[in-house]
Amino acid sequence: MHLLAAQPGALSDNDEAIDLEQSPGAIVFMSAADTDLALITAAQEASLADAANATDAAERPSLRAANLMQLQHPMSVDLYLDRVVRYARVVVVRLLGGKAYWSYGVEQLVAACQASGAALALLPGDDRPDAELRGWSNLDAATYDGLWALLGQGGAVNARAFVDALGALATLNPGDPAPAVRTAQALPENGLLDPSAETTPDTPVVPLVFYRALVQAGDLAPVQALAQALSARGLRPLPIFLKSLKDAGSRAFLAETFAEAPPSAIINFTAFSAAKPGQASDDSPFGVDAPVIQAVLSGGSLEAWREGTQGLGPRDLAMNVVLPEVDGRILSRAVSFKSAGDPSPATECAVVRHQPLADRVDWVAALAESWARLRALSPAERGVALVLANYPNKDSRIANGVGLDAPASTIGLLQALAGAGYDVGEAPAAPTSPEALMQLLLSGPTNRDPERDPGRDASTTIRLSEADYRAFFDQLPATVRTAVEARWGGPAQDPFWDGAGFHLALHRFGKVLIGIQPQRGYHLDIEGTYHDPDLVPPHGYLAFYATVRAQAHAVIHVGKHGNLEWLPGKALALSEGCFPDAVFGPMPQLYPFIVNDPGEGSQAKRRTAAVVVDHLTPPLTRAGLHGDLSALEADVDEYFQAAGLHPARATLLAEDIVNKVHDFGLAGDLGLSAEDGDAAVLGKLDGFLCDLKDLQIRDGLHIFGAAPQGPQRRDLLLALARPGFSDHPSYIDALAQAEGISAPLLSLDPGQALSIEGIDGRRTVADHIEALEQRAQAILDGDASAPTEAAATLFSAIETVIAPLIDASATRELSASLQGLDGRFVPPGPSGAPTRARLDVLPTGRNFFSVDTRAVPTQAAWRLGWKSASLLVERYAQDHGDW
Repeated sequence: MHLLAAQPGALSDNDEAIDLEQSPGAIVFMSAADTDLALITAAQEASLADAANATDAAERPSLRAANLMQLQHPMSVDLYLDRVVRYARVVVVRLLGGKAYWSYGVEQLVAACQASGAALALLPGDDRPDAELRGWSNLDAATYDGLWALLGQGGAVNARAFVDALGALATLNPGDPAPAVRTAQALPENGLLDPSAETTPDTPVVPLVFYRALVQAGDLAPVQALAQALSARGLRPLPIFLKSLKDAGSRAFLAETFAEAPPSAIINFTAFSAAKPGQASDDSPFGVDAPVIQAVLSGGSLEAWREGTQGLGPRDLAMNVVLPEVDGRILSRAVSFKSAGDPSPATECAVVRHQPLADRVDWVAALAESWARLRALSPAERGVALVLANYPNKDSRIANGVGLDAPASTIGLLQALAGAGYDVGEAPAAPTSPEALMQLLLSGPTNRDPERDPGRDASTTIRLSEADYRAFFDQLPATVRTAVEARWGGPAQDPFWDGAGFHLALHRFGKVLIGIQPQRGYHLDIEGTYHDPDLVPPHGYLAFYATVRAQAHAVIHVGKHGNLEWLPGKALALSEGCFPDAVFGPMPQLYPFIVNDPGEGSQAKRRTAAVVVDHLTPPLTRAGLHGDLSALEADVDEYFQAAGLHPARATLLAEDIVNKVHDFGLAGDLGLSAEDGDAAVLGKLDGFLCDLKDLQIRDGLHIFGAAPQGPQRRDLLLALARPGFSDHPSYIDALAQAEGISAPLLSLDPGQALSIEGIDGRRTVADHIEALEQRAQAILDGDASAPTEAAATLFSAIETVIAPLIDASATRELSASLQGLDGRFVPPGPSGAPTRARLDVLPTGRNFFSVDTRAVPTQAAWRLGWKSASLLVERYAQDHGDW
């Protein structure tokens, strides 16, 4: 058996015994909670600091604190009892989970205290009585209850009373009555950390919302550090502690507090989501229309964060990132990490506390200031930058948004800004059509190498001087500057350097900037490096965002997807040396993003603190068959019609069709092999054509803030209704039943033969589906009526349930963008493909989140959890004989 020395902050894995290397003390306090150990250590330190002199301090009863997580191995327990506990006069253990949590330890500890005559209190770790623990203890009821109440209420005052009470017990002489334990000072479930703080009427208020448990533990350094950082920026911090955002009393307290002090922005430290599973509300769980910034109190160590690339561990990711996104919170940065210093001389325990990191605290304060400033400015005073993606970096792909008509959407945003009172310049300077916008962008610098295309007019765009660029570059972290220069050299080596600065692909109209997002490098494989996690951006890239940061109060990246969120650095909880952090900084950002791609949208949310404003997918329609393939389908139909009646003609058709398959290059698509005869080829071709013509494809691009019209609207409604919705079946099934077809057509192989008596001209399942699709189109167009009452009800629901969701999406996409630019709350919503029976993702115009809480846990996760629980029960039954 190996014996390990305890490491500060380290926890036992139960495989090795640990020696805590403590000397004996008159008092021993044990708990598995870092917060308990930190609180009691701080109280003992304060007690010794209050001593009149060194002699007085030395005469006070000594106290040892130990983490039960380091006393899980039986040998660890025996060693600690032998070296420390058997010399103590008072022993207190706080156990969450009862005796079963530390069964061997409790049994041995009780025996040791009986042998030494020490006072023993085994206290529950929560507010629920535990008769078994009380029975093992040997204190009188009043003393036991008093100690339990002091720990239960927590806080520095109660912790000091707890330590004083233990000191009095440790100095009792035989026969002396038990000393009275001071009554616990009640800590309200919800309250202001400093109710007496002075207020300034015109100062923007930024509440800091955190758990009451931090007050109980006296672990408030991150909150206090952020409050000081906000004050330094001219904001009024309002630290508020709560029991839980799910608690009705907590929410009522917030409402009352915010009514008296309306916030400009909120910084939240609490974990999880306040929303009910499967629900997302248009209202903030904080009850006010202000942005909520999520600051993370990481449970990991500072060392692990600095050395790692993930930023946060799985537990922090779930608790502090994924679930808070369901409430529409803006993820900022991790502002503190758990840190264990050297053992305190007062308790010989290396306590673990939240240690704030100054530059991350300042970053979050700066982000809150930016959102508060945005809220305080009038629309006419706000500077807004509209940045268009360019992937890959070719002029033909400028303003390329996935599923989005970015040029038309940008014009729509410009018009909305003008209508809301923003300064968009004097007409006719600002472009008023997508064509004029593209002509403008192509007339000036783009991502095309200026050395290869010297004819561009740089005078129409914004220029950043050498002095201004150098001032920006010099304030970047040294690691960032070194990496840029090592990869790209100095600014003069950048192809977009003009000898005295940068002419940028940025155009100004009043206080609105419109620009092309710069490329991540030059003379490279453009597509291959777009998502390269190691490629640092060149000087021209930095110059672009330096100008945007200087001249705009907020940025709108128009459409999926840009490259800013893919720059090198941690996956989330970025450091100052991560490139998205260094390049973009703490700036308000709105990001119109297609609703069916939460994975890539989450990159921007988690790495650049973006607020997504999701938008509709493009209009969808059925692919159908065209040209040669349409003619080939006709040949196949003719073959199957002739097969039974005219074998000779069928043979000729088969030969002709097989030849066309090879001529059209379809052999690979069909997966043909040398052994496939004509019959096999025809069978595979028939299925292939059926599948192909039934595919849903894009019929154009979505324009942000605009609902599709005409045939595009009709086909999108049908695409959304096709899987069935609410309590309604698919319209294909409803129309099929009206024709006497009971087979579930959409569940069958489209190439499967299906002949229905009385229905001519349809040979396969795909033929039936195609005919029913055409009939559904005619019904929605008003050219035909529904064949049955059930079908009529269904088509009416398409118009009354689905159509309003499409119209609301268009309205909300622009209104949510304006809300965000007002420094207001953008409501959250689920994400996914609405055509896959996910109408809950509509209307769009919401700050989508990636986790579907209704689908958590997944089946695989549930099976793993079930197996883990079963093994735990089996182990308990083996140890205790029953369960």
